[in-house]
Amino acid sequence: MATTRKKLIEALSTKYPKMFLRTTEEFDGCKGGIWSSGEDNVPAKDGFPLFNYYGEGKRYELGVHTEIYNFLEKHGWFAEWHDCGTIMFWII
Repeated sequence: MATTRKKLIEALSTKYPKMFLRTTEEFDGCKGGIWSSGEDNVPAKDGFPLFNYYGEGKRYELGVHTEIYNFLEKHGWFAEWHDCGTIMFWII
């Protein structure tokens, strides 16, 4: 079972205190997701940004650093780009 949105926001806020996190309702009224910025350059443990729209290779899955990609997946969520500066998280 997926982690609730409220609990995931709390977990992400603890793990990445500088990450911008809001609900998708605040962004465009679409219900149930989490809105974040792909432009804040919040670093993963290896120092690379968590999100890089153009990121490829072993470090990124469709522009999402494998550190947070795996974290989201573990909690039953996934990341989806809205545009090159906006990323949303949704329940799988």
